[in-house]
Amino acid sequence: MVGRAGPDSLELAEAHRFPNRPVRTPEGLRWDILALYAGVLDGLRACGQVDSVGVDSWAVDYGLLDADGALLGNPVHYRDARTEGVAEKVWASVPAPELYAATGLQYAPFNTLYQLAAAQGTAQLAHARRLLLIPDLVTYWLTGEQGTELTNASTTQLIDPRTRRWAYDVAARSGIDLGLFAPLRQPGDPAGVLRPQVLEETGLRGPVPVTAVGSHDTASAVAAVPAAGRFAYICTGTWSLAGLELDAPVLTEESREANFTNELGLDGTVRYLRNIMGLWLLQECVRAWGDPDLGALLREAAGVPALRSVVDAGDAAFLAPGRMPERIAEACRASGQPVPGTPGEITRCILDSLALAHRRAVEDAQRLADHPVDVVYVVGGGTRNALLCQLTADACGLPVVAGPTEAAALGNVLVQARAHGLVGDLADMRRLLVRTQPLTRYEPRGGTARWQEAKARLAVR
Repeated sequence: MVGRAGPDSLELAEAHRFPNRPVRTPEGLRWDILALYAGVLDGLRACGQVDSVGVDSWAVDYGLLDADGALLGNPVHYRDARTEGVAEKVWASVPAPELYAATGLQYAPFNTLYQLAAAQGTAQLAHARRLLLIPDLVTYWLTGEQGTELTNASTTQLIDPRTRRWAYDVAARSGIDLGLFAPLRQPGDPAGVLRPQVLEETGLRGPVPVTAVGSHDTASAVAAVPAAGRFAYICTGTWSLAGLELDAPVLTEESREANFTNELGLDGTVRYLRNIMGLWLLQECVRAWGDPDLGALLREAAGVPALRSVVDAGDAAFLAPGRMPERIAEACRASGQPVPGTPGEITRCILDSLALAHRRAVEDAQRLADHPVDVVYVVGGGTRNALLCQLTADACGLPVVAGPTEAAALGNVLVQARAHGLVGDLADMRRLLVRTQPLTRYEPRGGTARWQEAKARLAVR
């Protein structure tokens, strides 16, 4: 993505798109990191001359380097099965309540802490001298400079959100060597310049600085929420990340039991949110159905009676790929609800379930943080799904403002622009977004009683 930013302008254009296809090897599910890096180089070539580069990606996953800085194998995919049952082993050394009080991170089986625990005793980890999270690995290959960007580091479950530094006690008790990690850096810090070989391959003229951004894509997306005042946000895509922007973490036992996470954002903020399975559910169904026309599928879903059947969109049972339509039908059958059969019925079940999960997350976040809100902002790919946005407004009983769609890329660009003196602070960045980006407002309809009844069907809090 190429961004052009100034005090009164913000434009974004897609320069190049490339596939991200995980590969199942005999050892398990792996990222094809070389293909991804080749796509990055192709993208830089397609961009033309730029003043700065910033890299963001998904969280928790990493590459291991040897003493010469060479990559030791393809990074393991967070959906790989190697972390099954690992959390309980970690909790034997650091009980779950203590772990949450120290790191503020929700339980997810793929957190970096559990991945590293699963890797203990392997030859690869024994030979590793450096661990770089995915965006830091790409940045290293572009620049030759190593660092660990803070917003993404906060997803490892090895950062103390109060000090915004490493949780040394947790690492020591878990048997994890923090010396594997490169020094922490903040969004906006310089991260090197493009190497001569990269300039030659992409045709760019140097020097081209690389700027650390909110390298966890959700950190960049939340930075691009065009909000002021009391707001909740939902970053939609493969995952839905629903919650609040706070000044301090919420580390109570009640918060842990509600499975909320405290990840770090720009300028000392905390992203207090819950991970919800998101449009992954629909993506997997569409793949199983042979990629039908999505517009027609959503129109069919809009004609299906509301809240006929719902599933728990946060259930780890939906984490792995494969057989998603059947698994959703089985969950409905097991809870005694009508079983959706057609693609339209299953799609409506998914969208109703996501809206219900959004409602629960927004309600719970306000209660646990004692932080009421007046509006919900939806950013990311889900903004294109008008039915989901309207259902979210209906479920939450609050107005929903949808947009921008490419929030992560815009947040990335804005942090670079700020580092180079083109825009001001976070509030100024958000005012610029309001002035320059198309936004759609959805008002709630029909009251929330029916959503409360649907929630009761799932027997979840």
